[in-house]
Amino acid sequence: MPASDKATPNSSVMIHNMLASAECCAELNVVPQANQEKHPAGNSSPPSGLSTPKKELVWVDSKERLSEMATSIRGISNALSNINISLKVKAVAIITKLSDRELRPKLRQLVEYLLTTAAHPRDAATVVVYVQDFFKDIKEFGYEDIIAKTPQAQSHLKFWTPDLLQKQADMIDLVITLGGDGTVLYTSWIFQSIVPPVLSFGLGSLGFMTENVFENFKEVIDERIQSGISCALRMRFHCMIWRSIDKAAGEHSMYALRKAIESSAELKEFPGYELEEEHVILNDVVIDRGPNPTVGVTELYGNHEFLTSIQADGVVISTPTGSTAYSMSAGGSLVHPDVPAILVTPVCPHSLSFRPLVLPDSMLLHLGVPYDARSSSYVSFDGKERVELGLGDCLTITASSFPFPKVMAPNASTAAWVQRLGNSLHWNELRRAKAFT
Repeated sequence: MPASDKATPNSSVMIHNMLASAECCAELNVVPQANQEKHPAGNSSPPSGLSTPKKELVWVDSKERLSEMATSIRGISNALSNINISLKVKAVAIITKLSDRELRPKLRQLVEYLLTTAAHPRDAATVVVYVQDFFKDIKEFGYEDIIAKTPQAQSHLKFWTPDLLQKQADMIDLVITLGGDGTVLYTSWIFQSIVPPVLSFGLGSLGFMTENVFENFKEVIDERIQSGISCALRMRFHCMIWRSIDKAAGEHSMYALRKAIESSAELKEFPGYELEEEHVILNDVVIDRGPNPTVGVTELYGNHEFLTSIQADGVVISTPTGSTAYSMSAGGSLVHPDVPAILVTPVCPHSLSFRPLVLPDSMLLHLGVPYDARSSSYVSFDGKERVELGLGDCLTITASSFPFPKVMAPNASTAAWVQRLGNSLHWNELRRAKAFT
């Protein structure tokens, strides 16, 4: 089939794009309806934060083929969630906590090892190590001592700034974090688009995402670099804040927000709103009442359709990775990171029947403050950038097209995640009852 006849993916999620292509269906004798003559390919423009992913109809000639297709889809999903990459590492960025003095000697130890042939004997001369510019003048790090001790450090030890990594993420082949889960979240915050593979060592207060022990860093780095890197692609959110331009519209109708969101599905734009800022996050988005003494009110929409009105202290919209964070504390489910889902967890809801939801990751979510709400709300992204949402303002959340590639141990099993629940969170720990006999 000519390239011009192929259906153009409309979803921002990688697996959906693969399933929308004819190549994924070729071996199964299924044809996406969009590729047939009666249904030409859709719009080729990239997906925006307002467009709902289109569901392409697929013709299947038998129930057996349908079963085979479902099995193939699961196989593709499993393959994508754990990808093995053979990297020729030329540049490594190290990210660690600035305020923790105990980590500075460990940072120097790691830098000196990466600059030697022991770290990468095949091509050690080309390994460039980037450290945050904050440490250049820190005595515990000892930049001048490293230069004197390791001659190649003069040209191969460089310093990064958040702005440099954001604009030139493709120059980094591997990121190593020293710290806890907060350091991993900070790494995700720096890389708002493409993220290099991230290898984490647990040196913080909580290490749910940092299972590697620093004492074994030499063996771990050698094994990952020389034997190939196995990456788990962690889902991230693309969040956009939309400001209501015409505040007076709400004075005439309490349903003005609903009309604007529902109409944007057909118009492919958001009339009466302007985009103020956007963020890509790894854990969760939290909307709360802030300093207001009254219960907050927000409205939740899925694919431009009204779902429910949320009267609560707040609501947590979480990725599977973030299901072990604030969402869990608020009573949300624990979801394995390989499960493609969006978690909606209310915080102290006014209605006792409001239970947490698990929605498909293909949904486009709108969360808006209705014009008749008693007060504004506040939103934060991975615990950062706290922003006020006024009456009529709206937040959109979709699955980001830039996942977070977390470096895993070779042949890591699904059970390892459950085991970390016990090790880090003491999940389901209890004394077993004695037998009757």
